Amino acid sequence: MNRILLTLLAFLGLYLASCTSATPPPVAVQDISFSSGEGTSLPSLSSDGKTLILSWVATPTDSLAQFHFARLGEDGNWSTPEQIAEGSNWFVNWADYPALVQNKGSLLAYHLQKSSQGKYSYDILLHALPKGQTTWVGGLPLHRDSTQTEHGFVSATAYSDSSFLVSWLDGRNTGGGGHEGHDGHSGAMSIRAAEVTLQGKVLWDSQLDDKTCDCCQTSTAITSQGPVVVYRNRSDQEIRDIAISRLVDGNWTEPSIIHADNWEISGCPVNGPKVVAQGESVLVGWFTAAKGEAKVNFSFSSDAGVTFAAPITVEGQGIIGRVEVALLDEQSGIAAWMETNKTGTYLMAARIDSGGKMGKRWEVGAMDSGRKSGFPQLEVLGDNVYFAWTEVKGEANQLRTAYLPKAAF
Repeated sequence: MNRILLTLLAFLGLYLASCTSATPPPVAVQDISFSSGEGTSLPSLSSDGKTLILSWVATPTDSLAQFHFARLGEDGNWSTPEQIAEGSNWFVNWADYPALVQNKGSLLAYHLQKSSQGKYSYDILLHALPKGQTTWVGGLPLHRDSTQTEHGFVSATAYSDSSFLVSWLDGRNTGGGGHEGHDGHSGAMSIRAAEVTLQGKVLWDSQLDDKTCDCCQTSTAITSQGPVVVYRNRSDQEIRDIAISRLVDGNWTEPSIIHADNWEISGCPVNGPKVVAQGESVLVGWFTAAKGEAKVNFSFSSDAGVTFAAPITVEGQGIIGRVEVALLDEQSGIAAWMETNKTGTYLMAARIDSGGKMGKRWEVGAMDSGRKSGFPQLEVLGDNVYFAWTEVKGEANQLRTAYLPKAAF
């Protein structure tokens, strides 16, 4: 009798536990409140593994641009915005915009400033905030030429404990022809790289390639074997695939194509690559529309960028590109891109691994398919994956920031 009673009580306990146990809430994208309001756009995210910083541009008037940043606090909210610089003679473009990077507490920021009345005539100016300082040192020149030509599409990353590595597209050889004249003037757009101190002083700069695509973003990362720079190449036959150059024993290697998409296009698609690195692992993402087939590719390297595996591909006529990548570890990462489907245009994200697999695809947020939405941003910090993008509402722009837990991927 006691044994029967004990059995009944046990079943009763299990039944009550099943009735009272709560179902875990579904994982969903979590918004992070951004209080700076309308007239904000062009976000950039920077993580050093300890701190996440968001920078953006505010345009209180048609002629004034203000460059701000904020840190993500332990409470999960953005700090009070701080201004880096402002000006009325800046060149601010949906694809070529101010940003900042960090190096163990020191910050380096950059913006583009008009150098003449020409439409595509502007210089890159640096702003430095060394660790422990409270006042930015601004207006520092990056490139050493004095040509009134295009200089832009900057990418930067922490290099040594005392310096940053900066890469950019340089128009000193173009003769100032501008985008419309690139096929007819005497020279092509080139790509250069420089080492810059924490105080914003240029130690050296080098040309990596004397002919590149005119207006696709560059991207820079540091492997355990040294720096790599990734960009859209331009051959004499107008093949514009993604190339990489590596700094080896003090010299930049001849550019090599990461994957032969063989995209022949007579103009610049304004859709550059992104690269991240950890140890000898390198992850590159890019857009291509070779043979009229739109797709985004993501490829891993396990030897610091010397060779790359076959790409992981997302394809379809709704693919817009504007890729982002981040590493979770040396074998896996997060890929992000823009894509239009039957219900709208979205910032998409998914886990990918070096074995070629892609996980569940997340619709992170709705986006405008046009240029106003700019290029979405992605960073990993702690247990979360963070995103930032420009939300377009009619004629108004406003920043959106959100996150998903890494476990969701």
